[in-house]
Amino acid sequence: MRDIRKVVNGLKPGLMMVLVQITFASVHVLYKFAINNGMSVRVLTAYRLIFAAACTIPLALIFERKNRPKLTWRVVFMSFFCGLFGGSLFQNLYFESLALVSATFASAVYNLIPAVTFIFAVCCGYERLNLQTAPGKAKVLGTITGIGGAMMLTFLKGVEINIWNFHIKLLHKDQKGTLNHDSVTKLLGIFCGLGSCFCFALWLIIQTKMSKEYEGNYSSIAMMCLMGAIQATVFALFVEKDWSQWRLGWNIRLLTAAYTGIVGSGIMYIVIAWCVGMIGPLYASVFNPLMLVLVVIVGSLILDEELYLGSVIGTILIMIGLYTVLWGKSKEMEKVIHFEITSEIEKVEVVITSTTIDHNNINYNNNIEINSKNNTVGNGCRYDNSSKGEH
Repeated sequence: MRDIRKVVNGLKPGLMMVLVQITFASVHVLYKFAINNGMSVRVLTAYRLIFAAACTIPLALIFERKNRPKLTWRVVFMSFFCGLFGGSLFQNLYFESLALVSATFASAVYNLIPAVTFIFAVCCGYERLNLQTAPGKAKVLGTITGIGGAMMLTFLKGVEINIWNFHIKLLHKDQKGTLNHDSVTKLLGIFCGLGSCFCFALWLIIQTKMSKEYEGNYSSIAMMCLMGAIQATVFALFVEKDWSQWRLGWNIRLLTAAYTGIVGSGIMYIVIAWCVGMIGPLYASVFNPLMLVLVVIVGSLILDEELYLGSVIGTILIMIGLYTVLWGKSKEMEKVIHFEITSEIEKVEVVITSTTIDHNNINYNNNIEINSKNNTVGNGCRYDNSSKGEH
């Protein structure tokens, strides 16, 4: 029974990350349905972050009511930019790309985030190239491979690949909000997708710095969602002039806004934070291509998306680049951990050695004192005997 529990506990992080990727894939599908239904991306993003804030704020108040770190203006300032680059701006660009191009392209570009993050980290001084080492070469090679895959995914079409002999057509092309995918629209969608990668990479850099100064995970996510909700709502109010877009009924719009906000941005972010705390950030990133595979399958089956050879080759190159970067990073982390363990062992050995030397010195001093006392007593006895003899 204990062995079964150990196996289940060992599988928990992996099963949770599979659940996260299934959830994110379903978010893509729901977004596609809501956009096809005529809902504005700006309004949908605002509602999503509002629902996310409404979900995460109570969780932060409950779980961190006793050990919440002190909130400073510097932390508020950083949470504003976290909400901008990781919330409002990122989601507006990312899901605008989803609306203009395809779910497959948007999810494929999402896998470029580790490579783009590596570039930003090098520019900011958080990472070093280290081209003399194999991990350093792997990170650079993986970044170049991922970017090359993105370019191939964008510009190379090739022959069409039919995965299924049948299609479940749930999207209606004559509905309001359907876009003609001409070259200009596709190019705009591509730039939106790449821009979302840069935004998310910037958020990871800022979030890393914020986590060192403010260690409350629930509170930091709640503040990020709150800031993002305020920013996205203000932006949508300025851009969207059709007030009917804000009306939510018992339809796909409400389902998408609530599900993507509460589950996609609220609960799943907490699950990811738990998995990262248990295993590490690289373990969580390894599962990202699973979302791409799921979106490709669902997109070709029910979203009536066409799959081409260039898209498949580009996607494979992006995945190879992703795992190459992750391999290089994991090897560097192993070296860092090994160095820290070695340093701790050396410190312990130094402490033990110094303690042993101190004990030896104490014993040596005690022996000297005992010998000196014995000599003093011996001399005293001789003096007494000699004085008696004289008398």
